Amino acid sequence: MPIVKSDFLVLGSGIAGLSFALKVAEHGKVNIVTKSEPRESNTRYAQGGVAGVWDKSDDVELHYKDTLIAGAGLCHPDAVKVLVQEGPDRLQELIDMGCNFDQNEDGSYNLAKEGGHSRHRILHCADLTGAEVERALLERAEAHPNITIFDHHMGVDLITEHHVLGNLRADFNMCFGAYILDINSRRVLPFQADFTMLATGGASQAYQHTTNPEVATGDGLAMAYRAGVRIANMEFIQFHPTCLYNPGKKPFLITEAMRGHGAYLVNERGERFMHKYDERLELAPRDIVARAIDTEMKQLRSECVFLDVSHIEKEDLLKHFPNIYQHCKKHLKIDIAHDRIPVTPAAHYVCGGVMTNLNALTSMQNLYAAGETAHSGIHGGNRLASNSLLEALVFTHRAAEKIISKRLKNRRDFSNIVIPSWDDSGAKNKEEWFLIRSNLSQIKHVMWDYVGIVRSTIHLKSAYKRMSVYLKEIEDYYKRTRISPELLQLRNCAAVGDMIIQSALRRHESRGAHYMTDYPSTRESCKKDTIIVGKI
Repeated sequence: MPIVKSDFLVLGSGIAGLSFALKVAEHGKVNIVTKSEPRESNTRYAQGGVAGVWDKSDDVELHYKDTLIAGAGLCHPDAVKVLVQEGPDRLQELIDMGCNFDQNEDGSYNLAKEGGHSRHRILHCADLTGAEVERALLERAEAHPNITIFDHHMGVDLITEHHVLGNLRADFNMCFGAYILDINSRRVLPFQADFTMLATGGASQAYQHTTNPEVATGDGLAMAYRAGVRIANMEFIQFHPTCLYNPGKKPFLITEAMRGHGAYLVNERGERFMHKYDERLELAPRDIVARAIDTEMKQLRSECVFLDVSHIEKEDLLKHFPNIYQHCKKHLKIDIAHDRIPVTPAAHYVCGGVMTNLNALTSMQNLYAAGETAHSGIHGGNRLASNSLLEALVFTHRAAEKIISKRLKNRRDFSNIVIPSWDDSGAKNKEEWFLIRSNLSQIKHVMWDYVGIVRSTIHLKSAYKRMSVYLKEIEDYYKRTRISPELLQLRNCAAVGDMIIQSALRRHESRGAHYMTDYPSTRESCKKDTIIVGKI
């Protein structure tokens, strides 16, 4: 079986994967693997924008403090300083690549303000910022002679010293690439590379209700976990307060920028309620707003709450939120200039991830991680709105600089290693697959009901027992059948659920996006990262 070789292997085609690929492409051959169309990523669906200090009334110290406050005491100060100090330069590079952010009539950038920010500092392109960023980066990547994009290809497992043959010690702890499934041919090929970047995005498809696209099944996280790489703070799943409530339809996010623009949250009685929960009202951090909505819904036994923008001029709404306006009109037959928008919280963003240093290096040599897949220390217990795209830009740039410097100084020769071909001789039992596939729905329900916005020890222990059963059933089936993308995604969602539950059980307090009824307060003794390591 042929081995696909390159200098750099990138898993994921969002902002993290593409920005990294463009940085290193001048120094070697880059293979990008993406399991759907290249444009299908969490980046594409980011509505709000990219945070950065641009205005004279703002400064990096304020951005730094806002991030620390939102992170509930768990942000890594050194990482946050890197983010706010280097962020403006990375944003300028993005603009230079052709990314068009909204401007005022005088040519200055139209800066939005979102929950947790003390200043207007969000660069945006109406309510389609992610799509614009993805467009600008992807156009460059597709045109670059050193970059090859393998669409409809999916990562299976990392290739480590446990796979390769040659003169390597058992404790070598190095990544040599990944086994990749060609979805169309159903063949698994080894992709060998000097350096591998995990940029597969989020993992919120492990939940029943999510803002994420179907591809967000935590593939990179699960691959790293299975390889024994260190994972941090997976209990902190940020629930976006305002996902459009439209049962049975594809998830649709209502950007936080709408609340930043003056939208009110009201319950089914038409009453504003945020004053009962936080003095910052609708601009409180996401964890507070999500719990407030959850409480109102439970108290009134309602299926949703509402965003009210009827007090804002229609022309203003059409200018700033054209995508939301048209979507609501098409799918709900409502005019948001007059009608309230039904919304509900949904799993949105993983604040934890594969643990990295300030150059995006994981605990495994030559394996890097960036974007939502990574835990860089930026988000702490709760992500500050619009910091995520900036994080991807800043830390992929640092990774590229470090790798290029390291590669020029000390390139190691692994020509003697032998990567075994993938054994795909198993046969799929269709009747059994039907039963195993139902586990995905059960996993999503367990995660939503027992590991959601409000948690308890008894619910988490019940979830842990159930997830252990699902993991065993899925793994037993996986080992004796030919793999498919559906099976891989099921396997990965189960691994993600296991990581979240394990981490949540270890944190005996409420902090940021993690709220425990048994431990409703923060505890100083718990002010540290939750670190887990998977079994190899």
